[in-house]
Amino acid sequence: MYGLLERDLKYLMDAVKKYAEVEEAILFGSRAMGNYKKGSDVDLALIGEKVDRKIVRRLSDDLNEEYPLPYFFDIVNYNDISNEELKKHIESVGKSIYKRYNK
Repeated sequence: MYGLLERDLKYLMDAVKKYAEVEEAILFGSRAMGNYKKGSDVDLALIGEKVDRKIVRRLSDDLNEEYPLPYFFDIVNYNDISNEELKKHIESVGKSIYKRYNK
């Protein structure tokens, strides 16, 4: 799915679930559009009222340093995005890969 191995998607979900502040995680960029290549990074936007730079940095460190994943993760806080084109891209092609239902 999205060029990610099932095992790696599980690692990704496990990492995101550690942060109660994250209400939703949206995959965007080449992996969401289906035109990724070998070595393409994984673009992820986090949504949540309590998501801040610290959460983004900690999750990024977890995924890029702690988990045995062969991808680079580029993580952003959706609410901090000032580039309207990027927001439109995420809204139009983004794939929600995680939603916390017990807010």
